[in-house]
Amino acid sequence: MTTLTVAGVLLGGALAGCGGVSPTPPTPPSAPATASASPAAKKPPTMAPGPAGRTPVFSRRPAGGGAAEKVVALTFDADMTADQGPRAKAGERFDNPELIALLRRLKVPSTVFMTGRWAEEYPAQAKGIGADGLFEVANHSYSHYAFTADCYGLPVVGKDAMARDVERAFSAFRQAGVRNVVPYFRFPGGCYDDAALRALTPANVTAVQWDVVSGDAFATDAGAVAEQVLDGVRPGSLVVMHCTRSAAPVTGEAIGRIVPELRKRGYRFVKVSELMEGRPE
Repeated sequence: MTTLTVAGVLLGGALAGCGGVSPTPPTPPSAPATASASPAAKKPPTMAPGPAGRTPVFSRRPAGGGAAEKVVALTFDADMTADQGPRAKAGERFDNPELIALLRRLKVPSTVFMTGRWAEEYPAQAKGIGADGLFEVANHSYSHYAFTADCYGLPVVGKDAMARDVERAFSAFRQAGVRNVVPYFRFPGGCYDDAALRALTPANVTAVQWDVVSGDAFATDAGAVAEQVLDGVRPGSLVVMHCTRSAAPVTGEAIGRIVPELRKRGYRFVKVSELMEGRPE
């Protein structure tokens, strides 16, 4: 359980709506319409279900299987809670096109964990991210409501509605024309328990957490964010950041420091699918 270890730095982001592989399980019904950019694209790796079919959880490349290779996955949560439409209409920006443009200029492969509500609010941006082979789009729920109680004050999804919430996000991706969708899921706020893992079994997704917290949610000091990431990254690390201007205003500036420094240290950036696969493409 990662909730306690990230409470301090994820609190602001969560409240604002923000940021050796086992055999592949059966593909969920929604995946064929959303998964690959082309019929020839390689099927994304996943983890086999846990005991009693529980949703498996991935947080970094495990020891062995190329873990010593200097690779790191930067992930960005594109958060928007289901009830934040009025705030968006009033001018609050839950997107960050400048950050995406920077990642393109720096040629940094990345995984964007997108809520269905975000894809509905910014369909052109969602489609553009999904059409770019530099990125892959993963599921961050439709509503960005919590999958456990007491998750930073977020409203809670009922257990019987959890799998439907995930499928609703995949549906929103399809409606926006998003491609390069992978069958990965990130719990809002990083909060989950055994009941949530059981409830998500019908969605046939691999849950993706992290081992490095960037601290970019509501941060105002880009240098501090960069330092926290640079201090935490190890070969095989998975970093959580955010792609929302209002909730994470200095993320782009931090990336401008993180990327060249990690490359100087010999690191190569990969998407979660490659990190999970455990070997270079």
